[in-house]
Amino acid sequence: MASLELRASRRGFLAALAGMGALGCHGRSPRTIRGAIVGGAHGRGHLVRDGRPPAPEGTERKGVAILGDGITGLSAAWALERAGFDDFVVLELEDDPGGTARSGSGPVCPYPWAAHYVPAPGAENRPLVALLEEMGVVTGRDAAGRPSFAEDVLVREPQERLFYRGEWFEGLYPVVGASPRDLRQIEELEREMERWARWRDAEGRRAFAVPRARGSSDPEVSRLDALSMAEWLDQHGWDSPRLRWYVGYACRDDFGATLEQTSAWAGVHYFSARAEDESGDVGEFLTWPEGNGRLVDHLAGVAGDRLRRGTIVADVVPGGDGVRVVYVDAASGRARAVDADRVVFALPRFLARHLLEPYRSAPPAHLAASVYGSWMVANLTLRDRPAGRGFEPAWDNVLYDSPSLGYVTATHQMGSDHGPTVLTYYLPLLDDDPVAARTRLLETSWEQWAAGVVGDLSQAHPDLESLVEQLDVYLWGHAMIRPRPGLMCGPELADSALPHGRVHFAHTDLSGMALFEEAQYWGIRAAENVMRERRHRFESWL
Repeated sequence: MASLELRASRRGFLAALAGMGALGCHGRSPRTIRGAIVGGAHGRGHLVRDGRPPAPEGTERKGVAILGDGITGLSAAWALERAGFDDFVVLELEDDPGGTARSGSGPVCPYPWAAHYVPAPGAENRPLVALLEEMGVVTGRDAAGRPSFAEDVLVREPQERLFYRGEWFEGLYPVVGASPRDLRQIEELEREMERWARWRDAEGRRAFAVPRARGSSDPEVSRLDALSMAEWLDQHGWDSPRLRWYVGYACRDDFGATLEQTSAWAGVHYFSARAEDESGDVGEFLTWPEGNGRLVDHLAGVAGDRLRRGTIVADVVPGGDGVRVVYVDAASGRARAVDADRVVFALPRFLARHLLEPYRSAPPAHLAASVYGSWMVANLTLRDRPAGRGFEPAWDNVLYDSPSLGYVTATHQMGSDHGPTVLTYYLPLLDDDPVAARTRLLETSWEQWAAGVVGDLSQAHPDLESLVEQLDVYLWGHAMIRPRPGLMCGPELADSALPHGRVHFAHTDLSGMALFEEAQYWGIRAAENVMRERRHRFESWL
């Protein structure tokens, strides 16, 4: 646990991002803030990358070994369990489950460490609706089968606000001071997204759907992948700085990427995939104080004692009659083996070149297609609410002039608008060179991150520094795949989804987008393919 005599400034934040370490000064007396870098387990992960697996001291047999307990791996376990197949084990590197959906807790309330909501699903998303029904979140269905949801999980108003020109405003588009040209361009963008929401191919499929496997592969849709989102905006003549900031924020928020780094296919998907057919409006969102950690807790409970944490998978060796998985117990340092009939590889695809024995000597070309962005997430525990000028505090709070995405308020969903709170702050590292970004992410000290975060937020909340009691940081070196131009409809994703013998791959990497629905889809798909091969009877969710 570290502490910091903090002199916060925006200049200090930019210095921290550059790895320079020079902190500015507001001229105030320094104040001590507690905190630490609390995750993830990069040392364990680098053992996989750099070392060779030791000889196992014992072996057990399982029908299925699931590698990774993010939403994908937990969804695979959920699908197996719900089909009455219980001969499986889930192996996870970290001490806490959930991947980028994991959460933490403190004296004020629980809070997310990354993913913090899911869009309310329609009746067509059967597995997600079923999962939410199990959790008691679905309160009924209308005559058409559309589910309704409990009020306490629907994001309560106000949902979002934007800090712009020294004041908070409702919504995320900066309307104040917008010119007629600015307003015309945002209206044109909205009409174009409504057009895509209504678009159907010859088979009646939407252009963009969630999960994306339900969408169209028509050339009119797939040709968008040849362009970056910046080029697509250029083609439409949309040069309004406000519009480009707004669309750029969307790309940073969902993909951890810039307009230039994002495929136009993915950018249009963001705005149209979940829109209602006629109106183009996006539906409601579901959240909890701990974000998607609530979903993780439920899914981990389904896996039960078959979920083994702190297990470092070191080797995956396919054979003629099964797959040997060698792992190291992080607590004891001892290696063990699981001889599984089938494996669900629910880990990021880049790990396959390190773990899968045939790939180490001859990695397939499609592995090189995936680029991963890095993120820093901080949770700030405050003894009271910070002051701010303008629109009232919201769930999602975005700063226009910031490299960050701003913060979400963990206590907002609790109906608590006064007193102590927790702010979850998100910063994607947008370097074109992802290796350089990861290096800077890991080399930046907690003191630099803390000074940068408080300095950035102080432009909107001048009294923030005096209210922060604790500031903890989580570093995500390979947070999510970037949907770069050419990836979304290229051959690499299709090749990545092909099994290698008895090893079935499952991850949001296979969709090119790190969304909850994509993770659930791939986990269930892999589980059903495994059960199909083993001739275990089940009713498909897909």
